[in-house]
Amino acid sequence: MRFDVVSLFPDMFSVVRDLGVTGRAHKQGRWSLGLWNPRDFTHDVHRTVDDRPYGGGPGMVMLAEPLEQAVQAARVDRADAGGQVPVILMSPVGRRFDQAMAQELALGQGAVLVCGRYEGVDQRFVERCVTHEVSIGDFVMSGGEVAALAIMDSVLRLLPGVLNDAESARQDSFNEALTGLLDSPHYTRPEQYHGVPVPAELVSGHHANIAVWRRRQSLALTARRRPDLIDAAKDAGLLSKADLKFLAELGAGSS
Repeated sequence: MRFDVVSLFPDMFSVVRDLGVTGRAHKQGRWSLGLWNPRDFTHDVHRTVDDRPYGGGPGMVMLAEPLEQAVQAARVDRADAGGQVPVILMSPVGRRFDQAMAQELALGQGAVLVCGRYEGVDQRFVERCVTHEVSIGDFVMSGGEVAALAIMDSVLRLLPGVLNDAESARQDSFNEALTGLLDSPHYTRPEQYHGVPVPAELVSGHHANIAVWRRRQSLALTARRRPDLIDAAKDAGLLSKADLKFLAELGAGSS
């Protein structure tokens, strides 16, 4: 697995490269990182990467040529001049990133992630080089770096051997294997904390009862906070009769 990142601030990516489980996986050689600054592909003394937008308006627009040359350099360096990996632009107009997309990327060879800045990037670069536009939510940030870091972390933790316990990834919220619901609450020692005990089911040692408790907690939490996920799982036929009965008792999932 290799990620290449096109960014005006490549130092930001030392976080995912050097720290935490992704940093450990990088040291183990489970993935690699290429960093490409568009300023290195400019030809003027000021290393200009942006200009005023045609048609007027506030802000500046990133130039197409430095971005395209950075992407091409990344492709050549990874021996992928044919463009077999996706080139993903972080963009508020892109497809919403989700766990299914993370899992899809984790099965591939990586991606080239392009981090925009300013008011946006020249559309001609998008049309010539970008295969996917991706957003991490309905909000706008100063640039695409934080979004790219989030995507990298969500993908890398799914690679074999990155997490100490592979079951941790399987039980995450939004995991399709668990019908895309939110995860249940978690508890650890001490058994009593400021007078609040760990739920009895979790300390019972009865694995079937624990599984039922976790499933019901997941259903209840999802019904309260993300009813759209309940509807999606129901429409896809991913909820059992027991799930539907429990939701009916809660007065949820009847749409």
